[in-house]
Amino acid sequence: DLQMQLPVPFSLLCLQVIKCKAAVMWEANKPFSIEEVEVAPPKAHEVRIKMVATGICRSDDHVITGALVMPFPIILGHEAAGVVESVGEGVTSVKPGDKVIPLFVPQCGECSSCLSTKGNLCHKNDIGSGAGLMPDGTTRFTCKGKAIHHFLGTSTFTEYTVVHESAVAKIDSAAPLEKVCLIGCGFSTGYGAAVQTAKVEPGSTCAIFGMGGVGLSVVMGCKAAGASRIIAIDINSDKFAKAKELGATDCVNPKDFKKPIHEVVIEMTGRGVDYSFEVIGRTDTMTAALACCQYNYGVSVIVGVPPAAQKITFDPMLLFSGRTWKGSVFGGWKSKDSVPKLVADYMKKKFVLDPLITHTLPFMKINEGFDLLRTGK
Repeated sequence: DLQMQLPVPFSLLCLQVIKCKAAVMWEANKPFSIEEVEVAPPKAHEVRIKMVATGICRSDDHVITGALVMPFPIILGHEAAGVVESVGEGVTSVKPGDKVIPLFVPQCGECSSCLSTKGNLCHKNDIGSGAGLMPDGTTRFTCKGKAIHHFLGTSTFTEYTVVHESAVAKIDSAAPLEKVCLIGCGFSTGYGAAVQTAKVEPGSTCAIFGMGGVGLSVVMGCKAAGASRIIAIDINSDKFAKAKELGATDCVNPKDFKKPIHEVVIEMTGRGVDYSFEVIGRTDTMTAALACCQYNYGVSVIVGVPPAAQKITFDPMLLFSGRTWKGSVFGGWKSKDSVPKLVADYMKKKFVLDPLITHTLPFMKINEGFDLLRTGK
């Protein structure tokens, strides 16, 4: 009865600007500033989400240091889970109240990558262009009268965010958001690099450079794929106990050797590994990972975000002999299709996420969280 008397659809009445707290990065190499921001209502084919949990990923820190170039001021964060607060006109895949995970790699379903069985990096992504805006070229955030940029179409370091419908996946309503938020980036990126991009086979040997959350997820993927030997490599030996717990068979600290790490791995395996993964984002470790895989049929996967303005120089004989060098964004998963399935697999206990969570902090302590990231804790 109420609806009939209203001149506008009842559902549109709630579409107001929301004032809430967000962690704004005003300029590079400075701490986050907790500010009150205005979050505009979702436009057509957009979704406004109340954030419940967000992870801290090294890629967020890369923006702060300038290794990943994005415009400031910006609201970072891209690994999260929340609940739909409202939807814009024409949205059909989610509704208010749905539990969702924002997708920093969208899935429009129409571009050549989305239509190909081989690809997952939708043309509507903002990783390469770094525009820091919604697909229509505008922003939904303002603070102190200034427009604030989005990050990878997700911006999860805020109590409310707006994403395009192609960049959000509805998940199981029973899923614990403080755990499955990791499926928004870290876990899926690492696990998928092993099972999707590299397609690790039973009995194969693997080497993983970097034992952060993503590297540990690669270890889980290699183990799930049945690898016989999983060599975990990190310059921080504190990372090794967890690597072993998740399936690493060997742990190697390059600081313990006088010779280059690729030579160490080749000696350990006799011929180099079948699969290697660089999960740090450094050019020197990328070439070491390539060199340590088997010279004729080894596959090396770049998982870490490469630093801006750095080039790699390497001996082309490394590739001429037959090696494959490839990259993997978001683990090769088609995001909108795969995220709900990965959440379902987590609910069926096909993999664990708890070991990837070292600390749980209130949002206001985001700067402490980044300190923990930078000190390797």
